[in-house]
Parts: sequence; structure tokens; C-alpha cells
Amino acid sequence: MVSDVSAAVKPTSVPAVQLRRNKLVLRLWEQCELARAQAAGTVFAPVKFRSVVENDTGIRRQVETPKRVKPWWFVTDAGKLALSVRYGTRVLELAKGKVAVEVGSEKDLVPIPCHRVIKEDGDIGKYRWGEQKKKDMFVWEKIGKI
Repeated sequence: MVSDVSAAVKPTSVPAVQLRRNKLVLRLWEQCELARAQAAGTVFAPVKFRSVVENDTGIRRQVETPKRVKPWWFVTDAGKLALSVRYGTRVLELAKGKVAVEVGSEKDLVPIPCHRVIKEDGDIGKYRWGEQKKKDMFVWEKIGKI
């Protein structure tokens, strides 16, 4: 049986729900980078591109401008650190009636990549792509290939 390759149609648009998910993932990445920069004592300065039309020529061009990223974490009245997730101006409800999650401390804001997690007893533990891949990643990081 031979299938017709030309009959396959590539989708021309991404579903709206996927666009929103991608946008949320990007915002979560920005929050991680902002927390890392704060922990390291540096500045996280992302940029965005704006489309500008020049008045005299009418030519449209892309201009790089600084992007303002506000932290999603805050200190509660009790003095504990809390994290809320925002989508635009809306704060997302993380659980029924809860819009924030308590985080232990500022150092807990920066996630640890899952391949770096080691069990308390020193065992390397499981990894989605296998223990050998996890060991290889440690070796690559040590010699600077990643």
C-alpha cells in the first residue's frame, strides 16, 4: 500500500489553547530567570520587539525595547514568601479558592533541573530517559559540554 505524500496538509495555524500555553510557559521561564538573577545579584533584562512605522518614509521596522518583568512572588503579612501565577493581569487560581502558594524561602524560587536531583542516600535515582543518560549529563556538565 502506497500512501500519497502530497495529500498530507501541514496546519497553517496553531490552536488558540496552544498559543496560550506557549505564552504561559514563556512567562514561567521569565520568572525563573528573574529569580536566578536576583539570587546571583545580577539584573535580568529581557527585550521585546515592537513594530514601528517611520513617519517620513512609511517603512515598518522592528525595534528592540526593554521588557518589564514583574516578580510573581511576594512576602505575606506573616513574613513568608508566596508565589502567585499571573496570566496577563489575571491571577490564576491554583487550587479552589487559592491564588498563591507558600514557598519556603527565596532560594526555593529557583528550580533545580530534574537530572540534578540525587537521593538522600547518594543513589543517582530515576530519570525519564534512563539512568545512563542522567550519568552522561553529569559527565558532560563537568567537562563543559552542556
